[in-house]
Amino acid sequence: MNLRYRALLAAVALAIIAAPAYAQQSSTVTQADVQRLQDNVYLADRDVSQLRSRDATRATQLGTELDDLRDEVVYLKVKLRKERTLSRTEYSDVRDRIEDLRSRARSDVAAAAPASTPTPAPAPSSAANSATTASRSTSAPGNTTSAPSTTTTASSVEVPVGTEIDVRLQNALNSGTAQVEDRFEGATLSDVTVDGRLAIPAGSIFRGVVTAVEPGTRTNRTSKLTVSFDQVTLNGRSYPIRGTVTQAIEGEGIRGEAGRTAAGAGVGAIIGGILGGFKGALAGILIGGGGTIAATEGKEVELPQGSVLRVRMDSPVQIDTQTRH
Repeated sequence: MNLRYRALLAAVALAIIAAPAYAQQSSTVTQADVQRLQDNVYLADRDVSQLRSRDATRATQLGTELDDLRDEVVYLKVKLRKERTLSRTEYSDVRDRIEDLRSRARSDVAAAAPASTPTPAPAPSSAANSATTASRSTSAPGNTTSAPSTTTTASSVEVPVGTEIDVRLQNALNSGTAQVEDRFEGATLSDVTVDGRLAIPAGSIFRGVVTAVEPGTRTNRTSKLTVSFDQVTLNGRSYPIRGTVTQAIEGEGIRGEAGRTAAGAGVGAIIGGILGGFKGALAGILIGGGGTIAATEGKEVELPQGSVLRVRMDSPVQIDTQTRH
């Protein structure tokens, strides 16, 4: 009897010790948890974009890893929705890998930053001081996209190939109703600067076009929508461009006055709150080569008004700075 009592106590003690680990292993993963993964992927993409202007090769390597992680997050979201359960281990593995990639991207940015030199520089002229002050006023974190250094002149600035710009849609897009050659517009969310000079101010209008569409059918469960951007308008002047979508991000929508924004309300209106913020990566879609957007859940590709498309410039554009008011 004494031996049985001791064995029972040992079993109870073992169960108590194992309980925390089991609870952690089997604790419920929610849709909110997966949404946080999508938000982290978005932040990681921003980290990689910041690295691209300093080390394009390394940024491409990390970008490939991030594409795989983005697909895994979509897989987890679909699995949770269909099976109503998801292993905490699966979730934690993807979460940790995203954080590791972000850490590497940020450390690479720091390592690639030019080191300061003790050699005193010549005193800048008053004109240079003014330019520096203007640059600082438009480069607050989260409000400016800095393009890689390129050729500029006193009267113009060139936005180089590879620059990525966030554009919020003024129109909704749906693969079930869209037609090839349909036009749509979006407003840039932040200033784009090159070598400290403002090239494309926030609120500039990007014009897009639907280049291909495959609506969903009974036999084709994978609907697709391909779009590109061919023009940017700022300060009353339009410039031809070639832009490809690399990511779609869910926005909080447009808080009224969309017409004013599309007409060129400008930086003040946007910062004033006409446009909403980010919610995270747009659920249920994947971005393929050439800007093709594919649905992952057997539905139509749907991009609501207010969604944010990240656009990569595939051709340089020379912006005339003398026409600014």
